[in-house]
Amino acid sequence: MKTFEKGLDLSKVKEISRIKQEPSWMTKYRCDSYKVFKNMKMPSFGPSIKLNLDNIRYYKKVYDDVGSNWNKIDKNVKETFEDIGLKKAEDEYLGGMHVQYESEGLYHNMLEVLKEKNVIFLDTDTALKKYPEIFKKYFGTLVKCDDNKFAALNSAVWSGGTFIYVPPHTKLDRPLQSYFRIDSKDMGQFERTLIIVDDDSDLHYIEGCTAPSYTSDSLHAAVVEIFVGKNSKCRYTTIQNWANNVYNLVTKRALVEENGTMEWIDGNIGSKVTMKYPACVLKGDYAKGSCTTIALADKNQIQDTGAKMIHIGKNTKSNILSKSIARGGGNASYRGLVKITKNATNSYANVKCDTILLDKKSKSDTFPTNICNNKTSYLEHEATVSKIDPNELFYLMSRGIDEQKAEELLILGFIDAFKEELPLEYAVELNQLLKGDNNIVCKR
Repeated sequence: MKTFEKGLDLSKVKEISRIKQEPSWMTKYRCDSYKVFKNMKMPSFGPSIKLNLDNIRYYKKVYDDVGSNWNKIDKNVKETFEDIGLKKAEDEYLGGMHVQYESEGLYHNMLEVLKEKNVIFLDTDTALKKYPEIFKKYFGTLVKCDDNKFAALNSAVWSGGTFIYVPPHTKLDRPLQSYFRIDSKDMGQFERTLIIVDDDSDLHYIEGCTAPSYTSDSLHAAVVEIFVGKNSKCRYTTIQNWANNVYNLVTKRALVEENGTMEWIDGNIGSKVTMKYPACVLKGDYAKGSCTTIALADKNQIQDTGAKMIHIGKNTKSNILSKSIARGGGNASYRGLVKITKNATNSYANVKCDTILLDKKSKSDTFPTNICNNKTSYLEHEATVSKIDPNELFYLMSRGIDEQKAEELLILGFIDAFKEELPLEYAVELNQLLKGDNNIVCKR
């Protein structure tokens, strides 16, 4: 096992690259990114990030290799994942699964039928070794190291994550899934996900994450880059339930070519602070992007979430649907950007933000930036903030349903549009999370 002491300097960045036996270009990329990180300021928008970066451990390796035999995993670690139904999900309906524990992957497997189709599904470290040319072609081109401070940090110390390449004319009937867990105190996790869906192909990818709760803060700062080819489709589903001591600061972006479709399905239930705004860059004509999100902010939680849609190609379409719930004094806010550029003629964008406040202590704000730079396009924005309707509550209670159960039913009805996008098992799990069952841990 290899564990760094707390804090970060250039020597530790180089050591990560040495441990992984990376090519010189990646070592240089890490070092350059570290220098960018040191010189960049914290984000000037959103919640205050009161995180001591010198108190974080930036690398911990528990296993020497990524295995494909579930039975060879340490019993205690294996039971942690089996308790949340992970292996059962793989056996029943997944095309492949990757599991990361702390800084490195520990398990990876994929159906033979997908291998026969030349689908590549690996942890990102292995992909760098096995497919260096395709890796270098795409890595860091969509989310550059100077994009923001935490993208720079990820670029310097990234470890693990998922690499997927779907070749042209290939449609996957079963989803691929990755699961990320932080299990140590004061730990940082910095996975890097790179997905390429080549022309005329289709992929559904699912990721999930969780961590036990500690009194001190942990950090999750991932970067996701997705490339959607011509006439292709990618759906990226997340339901994250980080513990309430985790800062979840993530950069996710997709580039969509002509007639391609990118769908973000993004659920944010846990964490101390979340700042996450999945983005679609609609580069090709007739490209489409959508983001359907839900954020639940409970006591001492800030969910600053939303989406970004950048229209570059002609006749492009985007849709953002954001559902926020705040209770127990939590803060659930929408922050988003829609930009229709001058040349993106005949394009259409729709943004709908709905928030429900369950008590007088809770808070929600909407921070939209909507820009339309041509006269042939349409951009619509709608936002609502409400409380539970007392008439609806009274109606349910008059039918013999107690007040707590009636309130739960109204909340679940409020997020119907989000649940409809989830497989049945995920929707059932989400119901339990929203009910505030602290014994439920995110399966995905």
